[in-house]
Amino acid sequence: MKVADEVELQAYADLHADRLVAILQDLVRLPSVNNAPKGSEWACQQYVASFLRNIGWNPTQYLPTDAPGIREHPIYWPKREYEKRPNVAAVRKGSGGGRSLILSGHVDTVPVGEGEWKFPPFDAHVEGNRLYGRGAVDMKCGIATNLFVAEALVTLGVRLAGDLTIETVVDEEFGGVNGTLAGRLMGYTADAAIISEPSFLRICPAQRGGRTVDILFQAPNGGILSGESAGVAEQLRIFLNEIGRLEKGRLEGVRVHPMYAHLANPVPVTIARIHTAAWGTSEPPNTPTVCRVQLFWQAMPGETVEEIDREFHAWFDGMTGAHPEAFRVKPILENPIRWLPGSAIDPAEPIVREFSDTAVSILGEVPPVQGIEGPCDMYVFHEFGIPTVLWGARGANLHQADEYVELDSMVKAAKTLLTFVRRWCGEGVNS
Repeated sequence: MKVADEVELQAYADLHADRLVAILQDLVRLPSVNNAPKGSEWACQQYVASFLRNIGWNPTQYLPTDAPGIREHPIYWPKREYEKRPNVAAVRKGSGGGRSLILSGHVDTVPVGEGEWKFPPFDAHVEGNRLYGRGAVDMKCGIATNLFVAEALVTLGVRLAGDLTIETVVDEEFGGVNGTLAGRLMGYTADAAIISEPSFLRICPAQRGGRTVDILFQAPNGGILSGESAGVAEQLRIFLNEIGRLEKGRLEGVRVHPMYAHLANPVPVTIARIHTAAWGTSEPPNTPTVCRVQLFWQAMPGETVEEIDREFHAWFDGMTGAHPEAFRVKPILENPIRWLPGSAIDPAEPIVREFSDTAVSILGEVPPVQGIEGPCDMYVFHEFGIPTVLWGARGANLHQADEYVELDSMVKAAKTLLTFVRRWCGEGVNS
């Protein structure tokens, strides 16, 4: 069999773009929602395993909790359940002498949510250059790209010198990285890794960190007709007025990582949720006695959870202490998900430089090398000493209604990845 050269590899991606889209449609039509602590990734993972098996790979399925030593590992988060939530991994052994590579991605998605969808979230509807659906861009387009690359190598008879691993992990959303941790503890390591997150055709060797806190404000009151103070509403007003001071302090005090120097605000503070009582006539009109707020703020690579928590509590205690009459009942604080640290590798790493060279040859321009805006599971690879970057397509409405991926960018991402795999792992000897 004649072995394909790079021109044929790249032509393959263009000629079989419909195949790439079809794989993505299959994945989007199989809901794999993460409703932490549980999830529904089973059907999607069976598809992935079957796909790999059908092209001659030998996939393994295992539960994250099957990984040796995972419950004792400091990264492990215990508040998750894994019945029928397997990881999938398959290794294509090289002929020897090349560098190894992992193509990784999470198969779980966030829920559909209460937003109004124009296109049903699991129809994988294509309109123009967009494919709509929950997980379309975050990150089933990345999973589809990895599977497409695996199939292309087999179809074109490409034998690699180094080992290539394809893995899909469960439970990445909502701060879950146990699936990613399990992969490393199961022995799936390599000289480098690429996580096919939607990087918008940027090479991302860094991720921001993230901290989440749930705040329960409480204040008894005599009712809406009593004429007494607003109670918990006054606490909320003070809190909202003071948020800017927290963010200003973060901006003034943080050491901005070079991968985020392009951002006007590298460490944003965000109110994710505010909730008091049910809306409408199911509840009697009244001033609320409790209010729940979820606060999320991001961190730079290098910041520790101890530093982050110390800064937050100093600000929060100062706020409540300055208004003792409003905060007669001490608010309750809880961290509902794990601390996600920021992480970065040196942009001089071979995986960054060589991937950039490959992308230039495909895209015709130098892709930006920047940090991804949110937390993800890349830091786990970095913790295990595996140089890792994020690379993937463009899209919009991540975690919102009418999420979509731009199909032309997915083809470009696939073409670049396919070419890079051949370059990084090296051309093997066909038997």
